[in-house]
Amino acid sequence: MARTQKNKATSAHLGMLKAKLAKFKRELITPKSGGGGAGEGFDVAKTGDARIGFVGFPSVGKSTLLSNLAGVYSEVAAYEFTTLTTVPGVIRYKGAKIQLLDLPGIIEGAKDGKGRGRQVIAVARTCKLIFIVLDVLKPLGDKAIIENELEGFGIRLNKRPPNITFRKKEKGGINLTCVVPQSELDLNSVKQILSEYRISNADIILKEDSSCDDLIDVIEGNRVYIPCIYVLNKIDQISIEELDIIYKIPHCVPLSAHHKWNFDDLLEKMWDYLSLTRIYTKPKGQLPDFNAPVVLKEDNRTLEAFCNNLHKGILKDLKYALVWGSSVKYQPQRVGKEHVLADEDIVQIIKKH
Repeated sequence: MARTQKNKATSAHLGMLKAKLAKFKRELITPKSGGGGAGEGFDVAKTGDARIGFVGFPSVGKSTLLSNLAGVYSEVAAYEFTTLTTVPGVIRYKGAKIQLLDLPGIIEGAKDGKGRGRQVIAVARTCKLIFIVLDVLKPLGDKAIIENELEGFGIRLNKRPPNITFRKKEKGGINLTCVVPQSELDLNSVKQILSEYRISNADIILKEDSSCDDLIDVIEGNRVYIPCIYVLNKIDQISIEELDIIYKIPHCVPLSAHHKWNFDDLLEKMWDYLSLTRIYTKPKGQLPDFNAPVVLKEDNRTLEAFCNNLHKGILKDLKYALVWGSSVKYQPQRVGKEHVLADEDIVQIIKKH
């Protein structure tokens, strides 16, 4: 495939080969029925408002980073494969409780099951943010290998889902609608890809310039899109000039886990990538409680979600709410359950009498 010249004549055939490859990869990933469990030490219960996984090769400083960030003892040594199970830790940052997972080091071929790699990457799929911890002396080679392992397991880093509508139907053949001009996909290549999945009736709407890989991701439907920060550790071993160059790499934070250098930058970037919303409660006639905010996810910031987060029974007694903050025009303002809240809003619930 890499040696095949890319043009209109070969694009359909390449698309079909990519679809075949995606199917084989899915069969590798999906465990056979009757197999063993997830493996001891990998079934860590979710706690807190968000979960962050530390992914990287053995001995790049993941355990030292967790120990210094969360104060959790994760066995640290100078030899490789010190961490053999998932070690959880919790930090509180800007009022939110964030779970950190120190995952065992992965090796090349992890997505195919080498070195318990499948269990490690399966835990990484459940995280809201991934820290890829790299040794600053050999960052780019390691970065490419780890990205390839995660991509092979259906994790898409720092990407958003393709803007493609795909709907199967009973009859009527394949209908392709292109909202914008396409550079790679046409009706012939789409039919070739769908024939590999034995789909002969479907409606497909391409709302952006999409590739064969984008369409395959949508058809497979098991991809997860996770933001990622590249943590370049051991900056105490390089010069200032090298550090200036490293800072230009996107989604990257250079630091020293051992000396605790640049942790503030990492935590600030972590907060930006998590996109959490803090809402403060205000009991009637009292000052707002700024110590324990209710933390909402970016995709569900309505007053209804806020009430359900406090208690499931609040919503049926809700008359309206008073809101102070950037999401309203007046301070305070009456709002209903559909109102979308903003970060650091203050909410007072008014119940029906």
